[in-house]
Amino acid sequence: MSTEADEADWKAMVADLSEGVLLIRPDGTLTFANTAALAMHGVSRLDELGGSIAGFHKRFILSNARSHPLDPKQDPLARAARGEAFSDMVIRVAKVGDGEHQSIFRVRSLIDRNGEQGGLHSGLLIRNDTELVEAEQRFEHMFRANPAPAAICRLSDFRFCRVNQGFLELTGFKENQVVGRSVYEVDVLRQAEQRAAAIEHLHAGETIRQREACLDVPADSNKWVIVAGHPIDMPGDTRCMLFTFADLEARRKAEIALKQSEERFAKAFQLTPVPTLIGKRAGLAISGLNDSFTQTFGHHLDDCLGKTAAEIGLWIDPKLERRFDRELKRAGAVRNFDGRLRAKDGSELDCMISAESVTIDGEACVLCTLQDITERRRSEKDLIAAIEAAMSDASWFTRGVLDKLAALRQPPRPGEAAPSETSLTRREREVLKRVGHGSTDQEIAEELAVSPNTVRNHVASLHRKLGVNRRSAVVVWARERGLVDAPEPKRSIRAKKR
Repeated sequence: MSTEADEADWKAMVADLSEGVLLIRPDGTLTFANTAALAMHGVSRLDELGGSIAGFHKRFILSNARSHPLDPKQDPLARAARGEAFSDMVIRVAKVGDGEHQSIFRVRSLIDRNGEQGGLHSGLLIRNDTELVEAEQRFEHMFRANPAPAAICRLSDFRFCRVNQGFLELTGFKENQVVGRSVYEVDVLRQAEQRAAAIEHLHAGETIRQREACLDVPADSNKWVIVAGHPIDMPGDTRCMLFTFADLEARRKAEIALKQSEERFAKAFQLTPVPTLIGKRAGLAISGLNDSFTQTFGHHLDDCLGKTAAEIGLWIDPKLERRFDRELKRAGAVRNFDGRLRAKDGSELDCMISAESVTIDGEACVLCTLQDITERRRSEKDLIAAIEAAMSDASWFTRGVLDKLAALRQPPRPGEAAPSETSLTRREREVLKRVGHGSTDQEIAEELAVSPNTVRNHVASLHRKLGVNRRSAVVVWARERGLVDAPEPKRSIRAKKR
């Protein structure tokens, strides 16, 4: 400074600045600190700063931005006193004995040279960046620790300045392969939907809404992701774009697997020899028919699409249709439901109907099979008629043959309880044994000393309790349970004559 008056004017000018000003003589004496500088150090008078560089270090501890002890050669006060010019040096300052509470200052030197007198007066311009740096550190920590893949590029040159671990794991890149390279070299918008619009938003510094893209990465030449861009402000008022990513690999694999599964289902649906239809769960409107259904019932999908089974005249008996619907709604599935259905040409078919609730393309549906058992039913009826005719005179058969004929004629039904001998009265058991021996009603009446009408009433009761409607069936029932022995086979007339 040329004069003490000039120095006084200069001090008065910087006294109320928001940035701190600290003046230092070449001999290390602290000559001035404005209000902001004192407040930054938590003191109110100049002498509380120590009076000199050495005194300052007795009261305050200086460290670098990473909290490591500051190299003495980098001491900003000593450098300013020596007349070194420097700028934007970040230091941490804490009072001796209170290392937990640190302030973060960004300092640069102030050098005033007077050519005429050869004098030198220097100092420090101090800016308190504690809140800013702490916010930056919090952001850096969160950015690095966030498992969601992310990368940041500067909008000034479109080069990446930060990537997190999630991005490196997603892509297989190393950090030095990305940081410093442009978004066109590491193309995060490669094959993106509406790529041109996304590039326009990038250059304008506007939000890039999420869209699918394919990254060209070392680990996988086709890494499908969802990418989005969000403009942010970084330290130093640097405008940047934060790119975030979501891995689509699992979803794409699931979509491929689903597509393959649907293809397999469609092929199996068409190739199955059993007539099958698909109906929507709500209202059972038909949405699909296989070839076997068309061959059996004569209906084509174009004629049935969106219609119910009742609307195409499939059901003959509305009562059976309602019972089928009730069972399906109650249990969500139906197994081996006996029904008589009508084909398109008016012919009637006996069918074994089964249905299962399924989800197709996200919609609740019903898969229904209708197995045509008309011929089997006709064969069963013919077989039962033949058995009934053969059993009309049960005395010709041994017990083993009768057992087999009974099983063929009336096989037991699952879950159906068979009638028990204990459900009969004493008199009914007596009548049952004599019927089993082949006695007539008149013979039984004489043997038991009752009227023929009484015997007929007991026989009718046996029919009801045993669930049969023929006398031969009563004989079979008794012999199956060992209540009577099979009679000796009758000899033929020719044998008697001999």
